Amino acid sequence: MNLLDIIGPVMVGPSSSHTAGAVKIGRVSRKLLAEPVKDAKIYFHGSFQATGKGHGTDKALIAGLLGMAVDDPEIPNSFAVAENEGMTFIIEGIDLGDVHPNSVKMYLTGVSGRTLEVVAASIGGGQIQICELDGLSANFSGDYPTLIVNNVDQPGHVTEVATMLAKESINIGTMQIYRTGRGGNAVMVIECDGEVPAESIAWLESREGILKVTYLSMQEV
Repeated sequence: MNLLDIIGPVMVGPSSSHTAGAVKIGRVSRKLLAEPVKDAKIYFHGSFQATGKGHGTDKALIAGLLGMAVDDPEIPNSFAVAENEGMTFIIEGIDLGDVHPNSVKMYLTGVSGRTLEVVAASIGGGQIQICELDGLSANFSGDYPTLIVNNVDQPGHVTEVATMLAKESINIGTMQIYRTGRGGNAVMVIECDGEVPAESIAWLESREGILKVTYLSMQEV
């Protein structure tokens, strides 16, 4: 247990889960998109939907999508900032089924037209979990450089990715592998101890059978 588990993060807002966590979900999603958000369709589930407005969850999530940190004093003004920056959004409710009560589903479009579908949860103390990306399972915290590789489920891809990281002297912290079914679509979620170079990501994207590569950098977008 660390100090944040006891007192929570330094933040703007009344709730570490409904406010700080929402900001972090937005920030991490913006980094996964790898460019500024042009349009966001946001659907709150459970407690986020029921009590989020009173906790400022809506403004917090938009603040995160704009790149604000959890202690940014502009969080309460995020709607106005989004309008000034030309970012459009809608916020509605949704029932995502048996998921964490502080969950949200988002469809994001970046300034270049790049898209990303995210399901994420705020799990307490300002900590979050990215649960799904583009309809496939994921399970990572957003605290480390993370490589997400969507590929056809066939032999060789895991070895390709692991070998590339080894050549770059990047240690793998955790690796999770999911698939829709044998021979279907699969996803690797790899938390790394260092940043993955852009040229390595481009190399992965060019490989046969690789459908999409999404990368969470700890650097600012």
